[in-house]
Amino acid sequence: MATLLSEGQKAPDFKCKDQNGKTVSLKDYKGKKVVLYFYPEDDTPTCTIQACNLRDNYGLLTKNGFEVIGVSPDSEKSHKKFEAKFDLPFILIADEKHDILNKYGVWGEKQMFGNHYMGVHRTTFVIDEKGIIRKIFLKPKNKQHAEEIVKEWNKLKS
Repeated sequence: MATLLSEGQKAPDFKCKDQNGKTVSLKDYKGKKVVLYFYPEDDTPTCTIQACNLRDNYGLLTKNGFEVIGVSPDSEKSHKKFEAKFDLPFILIADEKHDILNKYGVWGEKQMFGNHYMGVHRTTFVIDEKGIIRKIFLKPKNKQHAEEIVKEWNKLKS
């Protein structure tokens, strides 16, 4: 499945609560570069690998001017536990009603072991200071995600 959005398009705005119960909006990040990453579930093996890669390379991302926001359908409470357990330095948005997931086209049918079910398609959007989607990673390299983001951003700049 591919998102309905494309590179060069304006990123849809959203408003939702983070792991601390604070309302977060994409508008809050105007003038900043944003790594908006969507993942299926807190504290599962692949999601943890991805989150820890972003955590371990958070300095690299911030040095390159990126803010990081994770989004999943988990609750604020679940996000808070995930943040605390893995010492995550970035915002995790609780999109329990799938508002953001649907706006970004990352909620849809999945298949595992022949079973079909609805879930989050792991996808990352790199959004520039003007709110334009500059890069979409449909299959992020979870163990090297931060590095691939910076590498692709640098290609865009040259």
